[in-house]
Amino acid sequence: MRIGDFQLCQGRVFIIAELSANHNQDIQVAIDTIRAAKEAGADAIKLQTYTPDTITIDSDQEYFKIDGTIWNGRNLYDLYKEAHTPWEWHKQLFDVAEEEGLICFSSPFDVTAVDFLENLSVPAYKIASFEIRDVGLIEYAAKQGKPIIISTGIAEEEDIELAVQTCRQAGNDQIVLLKCTSSYPAPIDLANLKTMVDMRKKYNVLTGLSDHTNGEIVPTVAASLGACLIEKHFILDRSIGGPDASFSLDPAAFKKMVTHVRSAELALGKVTYDVPNKIKASQKFGRSLFVVNDIAEGELFTAANIRSIRPGNGLHPKYLKDVLGRKAKSSLSRGTPLKKDDVLGLGL
Repeated sequence: MRIGDFQLCQGRVFIIAELSANHNQDIQVAIDTIRAAKEAGADAIKLQTYTPDTITIDSDQEYFKIDGTIWNGRNLYDLYKEAHTPWEWHKQLFDVAEEEGLICFSSPFDVTAVDFLENLSVPAYKIASFEIRDVGLIEYAAKQGKPIIISTGIAEEEDIELAVQTCRQAGNDQIVLLKCTSSYPAPIDLANLKTMVDMRKKYNVLTGLSDHTNGEIVPTVAASLGACLIEKHFILDRSIGGPDASFSLDPAAFKKMVTHVRSAELALGKVTYDVPNKIKASQKFGRSLFVVNDIAEGELFTAANIRSIRPGNGLHPKYLKDVLGRKAKSSLSRGTPLKKDDVLGLGL
């Protein structure tokens, strides 16, 4: 599966810097953030495409008051008014990303956003955790024939099954499920990254991580467990504040995360039983058969005069049983590596 010119799951994790609300309604901050994300090692920048009116309604009813989160007491409409990325910015932000060599795409929050993003030729769609139950949106996005990345932060298992089924019924099997903890910031002990591995097997899809923890530990572990994609909120400077600042990484922290993820990729490597030349040089320090007590010509080899010890200059230890009980062809002094020619009748 490709997103833009990036082939997923080919040994390199696709790292996405999520812009979200970290522009504080200043387009120059948004532009500078995109450039900083490139410098910090991101492969892509992701926007969110909604307006307050496409995601909720302006109401003072208690249902629209937020509780249980870092945005406690706020009204949904007012929060989204502050957090949304103006649609008139999108073209310019996409252009800046292209100049920087970053893949740029977005999370649509309704079908009008999908139509809008289609005009910008986005290479993929991301369905946010809180939209996973909106099967109408998922179906419409999936029908565009592009990869569908779905966060599972608030999902029950049946929600995940329905979302995957909806994509496939729409003729789209380009699905990436992201393990996500919809808590801001998210505690590490709720990451449950083994679920990411299980989703890969259970739904026969690619999997990754949308992370809201502070730091780089969870993304690094996810990479080691086979995540093909990691998404992390990115902010130019946490001191500028904003709705998502507390769980976003600044450039230095993001770069540190990228470094750790890339190191995890290197450590995973590939399946191979070949011994690299650099390591072969160390084989001489391994075990082999050595004379450990002086042996006279014609004397029998015994456990008392030959042993498997370090270094590795003598016969392979697997020949010990073949050597024991045979006679020495010539006298051998203690500390001599045993060779096949030292043993009478040893037909190797």
